[in-house]
This record gives sequence, C-alpha cells and structure tokens, in this order.
Amino acid sequence: MSDLAPALEAVLMVVDEPAAEADLARVLGRTPQEVADALRELADAYTAEGRGFELRRVAGGWRYYTRPAHAAAVEAYVLDGRQARLTQAALETLAVVAYRQPVSRSRVSAVRGVNCDGVMRTLLQRGLVEETGAEPETGAILYRTTNYFLERMGLRGLDELPELAPFLPEADAVEPDSLEGVPSFDPDQDEGPGRGGPADEETTEV
Repeated sequence: MSDLAPALEAVLMVVDEPAAEADLARVLGRTPQEVADALRELADAYTAEGRGFELRRVAGGWRYYTRPAHAAAVEAYVLDGRQARLTQAALETLAVVAYRQPVSRSRVSAVRGVNCDGVMRTLLQRGLVEETGAEPETGAILYRTTNYFLERMGLRGLDELPELAPFLPEADAVEPDSLEGVPSFDPDQDEGPGRGGPADEETTEV
C-alpha cells in the first residue's frame, strides 16, 4: 500500500464533511493524481478485507462511512431510539426541490398542493436546502439542494438521482401564485389535518 495511505487515513478520520482530492493533495504536499490513486487503493483494500467501514467518494470528496450491512448495529448503538426524522411532507418537499431546482417556495407549494413554508424552514435549518438567488420575473427566492444533501443521500452529484422527474408536473403547468395567499403553517406546531402538520403526516427516518 502507498506510503501516502496512513496520512490520508489520519486526515479523513477527523473531517466532518467529504474532503476533496485537491484539498488533501495541498495539505499533504502531493499531487492530486497521487492522492486519487492512494484513495482508490485504500477503498479497494477495505472492501477486500471486509472491514465494517468503507471509504466512499460523495459530493465531490472522500469520507469514511459504515457499511450498510452493519447499519442495524450502528443504529442500535448511536441512535438508541432517538432517530432524527423528517416528516413525509418534508421528504416530499425535498424531492420537489431536488428535481425542480432552482425553485421558489410558491412553485413547490403548487406541486404539492399545500403550503410548504414551514417545511422549507425545517429543510433550511437542517442544511438540506439553501437559497440560490431570486426569480427574475417575480423576485421570489429560489432554493436548491446542498452538498450536505448529496452526502446524506450518498450521491456524487444530482445526475445520480433516480429517474423520477417525469412523474412531477412541469413548472409551467402549475400556478406559481396559487398558494401565495395561504397562511404559513409550521410542521412542528400542533395542527389539524389538511394543513401539512404532524396530524396528517407520516414521519419517516432519514
């Protein structure tokens, strides 16, 4: 194994987000190609040895992940029954943003058929979506998914999203202002059915 491997392992043990090959090369004083070769060598070695973790390239960088085969053991130890959850409404909203980005809140609300202001705030707070400018025609804020979204989904890029976009209506087919006058509902508040609150949403683990 390359003599660069131990240094890479040490650095990757402390990163809190995927580390880019160029950044690792700069820090370690090696060429990006040397780093890329060493990372792939490490990843192959972990797989061949049947380790409980793997080195994976996601969101433009590299990071250690536990292997899916051991998810139950990790969940039992780390989560201990306190799984962070997204509501069904939040997952649906996130899907619309992912496939239609950049997109405004009103268009997301029109696609889902309910007001999504509170859900969008939740996704912003969790770092799964972010603001990305404004719509020229209306001045409405546009949103897109983040690198953290790619990381959590285990994707290298948006081009790896499943082919689901054809099942969503085109942006021009919905009324952009159809729900502008609807009050904002917070999914964390106790609300009745039909308003996108917990009472009519099934929670789903992320």
